[in-house]
Amino acid sequence: MPDAGEGLTEAEIIGWRVAVGDTVTVNQIIVEIETAKAAVELPSPYTGRVQELLVQPGVTVEVGTPIITIDTGPDTDTRPAGGAEPAGAAEPTGSKIGEVTADGRIATLVGYVAAGTSGRRRPRRGAPTADAQARTPAPEQPAADVAAPAGVTREVAADPRSAAAPLSTPPVRKFAKDLGIDLRSVHASRSDGVITREDVAHEAAVRGAAHPSPVPAAPAAAVPSAGREHRIPVTGVRKATAAAMVASAFTVPHVTEFLTVDVTRLLELRDRLRARPQFEGVALTPLAFVARAVCLAVRRTPEVNAVYETDPAGDGRDQILVKDYLHLGIAAATERGLIVPVIHDADAMNLAQLADALTELTATARAGHTGLAQLTGGTFTITNVGVFGIDTGTPIINPGQAAILAVGTIRDAPWVVDGQLAVRRICQLALSFDHRVIDGQQGSQFLADVGALLADPGLALAW
Repeated sequence: MPDAGEGLTEAEIIGWRVAVGDTVTVNQIIVEIETAKAAVELPSPYTGRVQELLVQPGVTVEVGTPIITIDTGPDTDTRPAGGAEPAGAAEPTGSKIGEVTADGRIATLVGYVAAGTSGRRRPRRGAPTADAQARTPAPEQPAADVAAPAGVTREVAADPRSAAAPLSTPPVRKFAKDLGIDLRSVHASRSDGVITREDVAHEAAVRGAAHPSPVPAAPAAAVPSAGREHRIPVTGVRKATAAAMVASAFTVPHVTEFLTVDVTRLLELRDRLRARPQFEGVALTPLAFVARAVCLAVRRTPEVNAVYETDPAGDGRDQILVKDYLHLGIAAATERGLIVPVIHDADAMNLAQLADALTELTATARAGHTGLAQLTGGTFTITNVGVFGIDTGTPIINPGQAAILAVGTIRDAPWVVDGQLAVRRICQLALSFDHRVIDGQQGSQFLADVGALLADPGLALAW
């Protein structure tokens, strides 16, 4: 089982695409797995014949666990397309992800680049070969000049007095950097001294620093229980999601404010824009207008696009990291559960571009093709509970962010207009924010700005 992305430590087998006795080739999809981020199709790193499927669908295994045995013996054509493979070729180094290398292998370890020749030869006939080139732990790391395990690199020590910089993978180093955590202060749980994503997340939890939220997926299969009950195992995605939500709810001081908005003028504007040539074929949903209003309101209250960092520099002082860009997360319901894909640099888009991005994002999510890069990096989240007919709610802030906006359903309701009672189109908004980062005045100002733009879109001309 390879690391399918960002240092994840386990994955669940969803289904095999091959059976015992099948002949497979390099880069052929052999299995679909599900991680804490998304469903991923894994290609075969070898050409050969399937001898045994070692893990059944529905089972969760750790990275590095053999999951399939492929016979690459002399009676099997092990040559990759376009050339012969030398016997006993050493494992390649520095391969790009998805690239078929000279010895017929494919770099399937997403996020890993070999630091040097590993010296490992290809397994002999009958050996479990397709663990997708899982990393081989080094026995010990006594000094900085000791070679790292394959696919693992050392972080260059900022302090020249440091005897040995910590071992970690590039995604884990980026994860730690985003959290403001010095890897030299993180204790490695692995025996070979390699720092994992979980080690960094644990350090962040101890410090009270927020970290990116895992993405929910489909619930695990139910286990029959006695009587009229059944149990659903909490594993993989659901387990990680539960931990993240508990950490957010009990470490971040949430404040939730509500605002009811008359969006009649907004819907009238939408109807007018739909008749204009430049919006032909553009899905102008109310959510697109909300996203645009958020982008404009963030400029006036940048604190909502920030995160609280506990002692990021290790000097005993906390900091508030304000993002000068807006990566907008949009909660989307899919067959696999709720995920939050991200529109990167949403603040640089106009209304039509945001509408197109939302359409593409939703279609990709519902088709189950959302990539890992689209599920990370969000700085502010919108959850549209209105699509379920719900008026409003008290959303929990995604870890690593400071605020989340819930948008309720749009319905007809009595409303006072110029002293007269009228039937108008009404929508309720709810903003949850981290009170360590955002004061009541700032949160109220942001919510009022969003509401004002939705009630009278022409205000955008004055900002």
